Amino acid sequence: MTTTATTATTTPRTTTTVDRRLAPIPGDRPTRGVPFHRLLRVELRKMLDTRAGRWLLIGIGVVIAGVLTILFVQDGGEHPLGDYLQATFMPMAILLPIVGILAVTSEWSQRTGLVTFTLEPRRLRVTWAKVTAALAVGVAAVAVSYTLGVAAHAAAIAFRGVEGDWTMDGLALTGAAGYVLLGMGQGLGFAMLLRNTPAAIVTYFVLPTAWTILGGLVSWVESAAEWLDLNRTMEPLFTGSLTTEQWAQLGASVGVWVVLPLAVGMWLLTRAEVK
Repeated sequence: MTTTATTATTTPRTTTTVDRRLAPIPGDRPTRGVPFHRLLRVELRKMLDTRAGRWLLIGIGVVIAGVLTILFVQDGGEHPLGDYLQATFMPMAILLPIVGILAVTSEWSQRTGLVTFTLEPRRLRVTWAKVTAALAVGVAAVAVSYTLGVAAHAAAIAFRGVEGDWTMDGLALTGAAGYVLLGMGQGLGFAMLLRNTPAAIVTYFVLPTAWTILGGLVSWVESAAEWLDLNRTMEPLFTGSLTTEQWAQLGASVGVWVVLPLAVGMWLLTRAEVK
């Protein structure tokens, strides 16, 4: 009798425990994926709210401040607006793409991709969020550079008594902005292709420079460099005039150095193994 009573008492408890484990979790179920604006906000934080990104931006600011100070002192500050704008645009154009490179390669070098692609398995959405965030940072950098250049020139007029020269061709301004944004796109493309921070940074700086040098030294490469050297095809933008052939050359070089790496890099990211 004692054994029977114990079994009868134990069996319902076991059954009740199993039923609780199989019971559905209360609450509403999500009906859609992560919104794109949330992905964009996260990618912006990855670029700007990290130790590497923050110190890189600080370094860019220090370089720009140093160059503007030199222009402010040199020759009594007697420089046109274009010189001040160039002093702000060039450090941005050279160093800012590293922020975009780090935003891509950190997913693979620091193993955060496992979390990212688990929360959002659609990798193309994450990739487009990175591209959009990088371009947004580039546009903001262009606006800041333009503001700093104008402010520095105005300060030279007010405090150094120089004669103001506000002439600046609109196409040259567009070229400066395009130089920054295309640099961001190029850096992202190399980062997606290689998915390794040192390799992407070295490739971003060395490969286009080596191609430019090769085009200037080797005669049979020079004709190809007229169409495929991005540094050379962008030069007419800063002079303020482009012919039809120069626009075509610019489009060809952008396709090779920016569009093609981005397209192939996105394709590889959708198939790369996340470890």
